[in-house]
Amino acid sequence: MKALLNPEPILSSTNSFFLSKTPNSTRFYPHPFPKLLLQDRHRWIGRRKLSLAAKALLDSATVEQFGIPEFDVRNPTLSSSYRRSTLTKPNQTVLEAQTRVCTGPTQTRPLDEQQAFKVFDTILRSARGEIKDEEQVSKAQMGAFFAAMTIRANAFPEATQWSEGEMRAMKTFWPLLVRVLPPDVVFVADPEGLMMGLGSSIGPQFVGNGTTEMRLVGALREVLAGGHLGFEEVQGVLKEVLPFQVGGEKPHGASEALLAAFLIGQRMNRETDRELKAYCLAFDDELGPPPIADVKSLTHYGEPYDGNTRFFRSTLFVAAVRSCYGESCLLHGVDWMPPKDDEVGFAYVSQREARPSLYSLIGIREHIKKRPPLATTEKVQQYIKASGKEAIVTGFYHGGYEDSLLMLMKRRGVHSGLVVKGEEGALSMTTRLRSVSTTKGIPVNYCSGFHSLDIASTSELGGVTREGFSLEVNAKDYGFQPTDTPRTDRSVSKNIELGLAALSGEKGPAYDRIVLNAGMVDHLLGAEGAEDISVALGRAREAIDSGNALKRLLNYIKLSHKVS
Repeated sequence: MKALLNPEPILSSTNSFFLSKTPNSTRFYPHPFPKLLLQDRHRWIGRRKLSLAAKALLDSATVEQFGIPEFDVRNPTLSSSYRRSTLTKPNQTVLEAQTRVCTGPTQTRPLDEQQAFKVFDTILRSARGEIKDEEQVSKAQMGAFFAAMTIRANAFPEATQWSEGEMRAMKTFWPLLVRVLPPDVVFVADPEGLMMGLGSSIGPQFVGNGTTEMRLVGALREVLAGGHLGFEEVQGVLKEVLPFQVGGEKPHGASEALLAAFLIGQRMNRETDRELKAYCLAFDDELGPPPIADVKSLTHYGEPYDGNTRFFRSTLFVAAVRSCYGESCLLHGVDWMPPKDDEVGFAYVSQREARPSLYSLIGIREHIKKRPPLATTEKVQQYIKASGKEAIVTGFYHGGYEDSLLMLMKRRGVHSGLVVKGEEGALSMTTRLRSVSTTKGIPVNYCSGFHSLDIASTSELGGVTREGFSLEVNAKDYGFQPTDTPRTDRSVSKNIELGLAALSGEKGPAYDRIVLNAGMVDHLLGAEGAEDISVALGRAREAIDSGNALKRLLNYIKLSHKVS
């Protein structure tokens, strides 16, 4: 079965994901949008059209069975192989080097002499204009690569500092590079002017062009030395430089080399809690107060925006199941947004509409290769708030970030929070057995979180009483047969095929994963009626076996096709 979703905007006047304003709040109501209010659609949905369609390309059997129309489209949200044609591709030689060096103090793998010579030669030829079109090394790549080299030299332990091969390559190429690289890149590579004893004055004297770059350069000097910044300093930089526009189109904007260096540098230095909070909260008020959903319970699902591409992702189908018994869900990502309705019970918010400043970094993030701090903080957003209780669920991969994510959730003031070590950093728990050879690091299915013991006080950060927990979920303990996670290998069609089959009642690994994740999340978040894990799993199965979950998912698809 083929299935793809498309980010094409559609204007809908009925059953739309819209708001009606009251004097003190913004609320969503699931009834036809009054014609008189068509011009009053919410500003963060954009100055475009209100709802974004989720169109489906399904095979003839599925179209006939479910009555879903066919469209020849692609889905940039789910398929990491999709990329906008307007985005320039990074140089692959330098990108491979960035994979090795643009990472943490213990993960960095220094380049050997052959690799280093190849990389520096590529950068030199590109700076001279000898490499054209998509083979060029972008300024963002240069900024990220040289920031990594500088931080490694200044602050990393001996094992991950420069190798002898890197030093020989730098000694050979730097006298040539310093003549042709733009000043901002030279600054990132040599902020103190001490590289190879040449005594260049470019780095020490560089201040940037305009007030925005001056602020960024000042912060970068601390980052390149391996240091950290304060909350207000990080927020000030982010609000100055974003939204980002390539090529200096934004008046008084910042160069992509400096911004790339800043983003990757903060990640390599391992962000402090105050730095992560700054990234997380910087744009909460970008388009005004968030709308309020009139629901008794809302779970924000922070699925990683990239990462898990090999295995079945169950979150969309889990949302359909949980909505059957009043646990509303909000998923968020990029580029498309289906509607919310009483007959659906879950929704999807596009970062493009909700946080334009963060969305503006999609291109530059590809060129810095490694995930910046935003990859952590964008998963803990509240694009919508609820009149009832709220929870956040997200996944993590690298150990240590589970505590940071829970800290950010508490800072958000939600009633409950949960982080899951899913496969490839996703948030889906698996039913497969843990490998006996796996002894290093946090195991898959590790969960950590909290739930509030005083719901009435959760809106006040200082007065919340929370109970924390951590455990490794062994699906076999709850009656699930151990199975390997179904492979999808970047195929959106395969993922949707597996999920639809499971919601249609087909028993197997996908069905088990949907039940496990719906029931376990309900139980761990302290959802009403889920105190007993066996009861929580039972009602998840009932939602599927009754056909109710599939009905809600199909309503989700059909409502998104309505055009006024």
